[in-house]
Amino acid sequence: MVDALLSAVIAWAFTAPEAPGYWSLLVFGVLTVVCLVAFGQTPGHRLMGLRLAHPTPKARLAPWRAVARTVLLVLLVPALITDADGRGLHDRLTSTAVVRA
Repeated sequence: MVDALLSAVIAWAFTAPEAPGYWSLLVFGVLTVVCLVAFGQTPGHRLMGLRLAHPTPKARLAPWRAVARTVLLVLLVPALITDADGRGLHDRLTSTAVVRA
């Protein structure tokens, strides 16, 4: 939710006084991919004390994993479908997990 609101505010800064519409979704995608690859966490993850765990310990997240995870997350359905561990489908398909930092 934090990342979605931040994306809406950033998009609104470029589209004001009009509503950002789908531009906020584009900002969300770019922000998420860039932050996950560069830092292993989005601003929302950082604020909540979370990070994205990579399948290989101490390795950076591959850009393809960040892009695939974000595309699936934007579709919303994968985030709503979880397994017994609470991992969303977008995390299962990219072999990642959100964990406490």
